Amino acid sequence: MTGLNAADEAFRAKLAAQIDENCFRPLSPTYLEDPRGNLHGIAGLIVAPRNVEEVAAIVRSCAANKVPIVPFGGGTGLVGGQIMADGPAPVVLSMERMKSIRQMLPLENVIVVEAGATLMAVQEAADDAGLLFPLSLAAEGSCQIGGNLATNAGGVNVLRYGNMRDLCTGIEAVLPDGQIWNGLTRLKKDNTGFDLRNLLIGSEGALGIITAASLKLYPRPSEYFCSLMAVDSPDAALTLLAQTRNIAGEAISAFEIIQRTGFDFLTETMPDVRLPFETSPEWTVLIELGLQNGQDGEAMLMSIFEYGLEEGLVHDGLIAQSVGQRAEFWNAREHIPDANRMIGAIASHDVSLPLSGLPKFIELASADITQLARLRINCFGHLGDGNLHFNVFPPTGETRDNYMGLKSAIEEIVHDLVHQLGGSISAEHGIGRTKVQALEKYGDPAKLSALKAIKSALDPLAIMNPGAVLAT
Repeated sequence: MTGLNAADEAFRAKLAAQIDENCFRPLSPTYLEDPRGNLHGIAGLIVAPRNVEEVAAIVRSCAANKVPIVPFGGGTGLVGGQIMADGPAPVVLSMERMKSIRQMLPLENVIVVEAGATLMAVQEAADDAGLLFPLSLAAEGSCQIGGNLATNAGGVNVLRYGNMRDLCTGIEAVLPDGQIWNGLTRLKKDNTGFDLRNLLIGSEGALGIITAASLKLYPRPSEYFCSLMAVDSPDAALTLLAQTRNIAGEAISAFEIIQRTGFDFLTETMPDVRLPFETSPEWTVLIELGLQNGQDGEAMLMSIFEYGLEEGLVHDGLIAQSVGQRAEFWNAREHIPDANRMIGAIASHDVSLPLSGLPKFIELASADITQLARLRINCFGHLGDGNLHFNVFPPTGETRDNYMGLKSAIEEIVHDLVHQLGGSISAEHGIGRTKVQALEKYGDPAKLSALKAIKSALDPLAIMNPGAVLAT
């Protein structure tokens, strides 16, 4: 971060001449800590602009004075992209005041929103219009659309609808020199040069600040059908996924895999969460179908279950008989990350693999890690799109503090295997600051060279989220 200056009182005075005094916020731990409590940041100023013009004014002032900027959304990121722990104290630029729904265009199946709108607010606005915005995350009540785009968020419905890159048609953003890019196109076809939209999506604030987006909406399924099936292994789960595709086609909204450890953690930390099975299976899949009127989802799920029984893939199952029971199934799944936080992970991994490589990865990584110590592994995630959350915990009754010395060895085991099997060390959480060295190690050299050239060209002063994604 050589050559950058801190956002000190002298800079505050200069900035105050450019923006409304109401933009300034008191320094607060809210903006400087990650959800897991592992990272702690610094800041010289916290600013919350109310419109894109004020964002541009802040960026221009930072560029003129070589002051670093850290964009801040809902603060739910898990890899430190929103937290700068060292270097000159930055301006933390919060999007909390830019949360308007600018346009609802039901005939076009499009909604235009500001970056500070929460994911839940966008879901509710779509629902009010009789449509669906399909991104669904455990943090949807607090995560913001700008952060979802900056990390190319996925969630549970990627199998059917894709990730944020697939759900966005246009972006408004402020570039590192303070220019406003008015790219809120709703066009399906636009071949006018390089795709700046896709460059900014997933860039984690390192190439500019997303201030608004036009997003795709979809017809809302008239009914959801949900089932939990106990499967013998991840291999069996993959075979069942293939048959589910044969039976339900594009109606599959989600296909999740859950290891028994996840249910054990819920029992240990949140006994009020109702578990679906009296005795939790070693592996469970959660299948959800979103269907239109006239389609018999229960019959489809029964066909999938019967196939699983006949082929020796499935040995137990439940089909939700009400909206409430469906909610109970999902409630158990969505509380597993909360239970993880309460137990305290030694190492957490968000990885993706080719589907055929998933069982081998789970088998080999689990065997290698448990040779290090009597560690517990909680593997769960979005099997339909190859995304696993593979987290490692201390033995029952012990805390992670005694095992943190194994963290590097665990991460090396996981990332080496992912790399060997043609996967990615980051499926949906991004690189942030915690995975920068891993990207340097496992990233394709030609790709890394291009990424650094793009960063240098668009942000020659290196003020945009320094230290995130690429090594400083």
